[in-house]
Amino acid sequence: MGGRFGTDGIRGRVGTEVDAALALALGRATGHLLGGPGTSVLLGRDTRRSGEMLASALTAGLTATGTDVVNLGVVTTPALVHASTDPRHAAGIMVSASHNPAPDNGLKVVIGGRKAGESTEADLDRLIDAQAEIPARSNDELGRVRSDRASVDAYLRHLHDVAGDAFNGLRIGIDCANGSASVHAPDLFRSLGAAVTVLFDAPNGDNINDGCGSTHPERLAGTVAAAGLDLGLAFDGDADRLIAVDERGELVDGDAVMGICALERLAAGTLRNNVLVATVLSNGGLERAVVEAGGRMVRTPVGDRHVFEAMEREDSVLGGEQSGHIIFRDRSTTGDGLLTGIELARSMRASDAPLSTLASRIPKLPQVMLNSAVLRRDTWHEDAEFKAAVERAMTEMGDRGRILVRPSGTEPTIRIMVEGDDAGEIDRIARELASLAEARLN
Repeated sequence: MGGRFGTDGIRGRVGTEVDAALALALGRATGHLLGGPGTSVLLGRDTRRSGEMLASALTAGLTATGTDVVNLGVVTTPALVHASTDPRHAAGIMVSASHNPAPDNGLKVVIGGRKAGESTEADLDRLIDAQAEIPARSNDELGRVRSDRASVDAYLRHLHDVAGDAFNGLRIGIDCANGSASVHAPDLFRSLGAAVTVLFDAPNGDNINDGCGSTHPERLAGTVAAAGLDLGLAFDGDADRLIAVDERGELVDGDAVMGICALERLAAGTLRNNVLVATVLSNGGLERAVVEAGGRMVRTPVGDRHVFEAMEREDSVLGGEQSGHIIFRDRSTTGDGLLTGIELARSMRASDAPLSTLASRIPKLPQVMLNSAVLRRDTWHEDAEFKAAVERAMTEMGDRGRILVRPSGTEPTIRIMVEGDDAGEIDRIARELASLAEARLN
């Protein structure tokens, strides 16, 4: 088979694409490639029903290679990534499908605080199919299993130190998405001095991300507005994303959060090299705000791997995605919803302004995204007529907007995004290009 790893590990529907046999094979592959006798691998999971099954299979596979398993239990992905920076551990595996619904699950390998590289994932993929190459171990060579909450406590202390007094006196609402944030966030924010109203912190294995969390923050928005709270924080299933809510109940997406933090750091002189890294999907209003404040924005392809690599190249400390997956590289090596909430509150405290005021400083340009069902999604640029139409539209818009055409990674479609100052103009251009794509690329 092969090619199981996507942009965020292995992910799919439990029972068909992700099952115990796959987890067992990945455990054996990881132990053989990265572990072995005398080494340990961290293991964490979110709150999905299938998590226990998959974690058990991974444990069996890892210990069969002589690798010890350090079981963190239900934990956020950022907590496991933070723990993996400890050189005593060869790697970590997180069992989570992040913001996906409960019937899905995923397996993500991290090494030294970083997502496993593409070459490592390719080696693991090959070993999943080549189990015969992995030698069996005798009884006295098998790995052992132990628990370790100390590393999770160290992660929470790190967040506490970063937060300082940012939450003193704040009244906040948090939506835990019935996921991993449920075990950390309520106590953390209360310990930081906030009065906390908690929503969706009762996971039952089947309700993770179900009408709640960063993909469905409507209930949180209503609660914040009705109760007159200062701030709302909505996490996803494994708490690596954050969507915020201002005191009026208005959503503050990842672009706005990045912009608020970037402007505050630019003013304080702590945005290293004055660079913010964002993807091609981030709104042009974010770039305008950063540039006008004296900064620079670097765009990357979609995916946190691309964002982090660009942050390293540019020596940037802030980057992320519109979805709320934001990286503060001077604090962490991965997107972290809890940390992002803390950094946002720090910016509010430093600016001494409500979130609505700060968010208003990040304009949002009109944007239209259309999907065109096509057979030739990966070779759209080879069609001379369609490519010429895209170029003419770009020329027509000039510096008043931008056009992005990219193939879907999962469906036989291309995605056409048009952004600009004139809503009518961008809607017309997007529809014309979408119709031409379906006519030319099929």
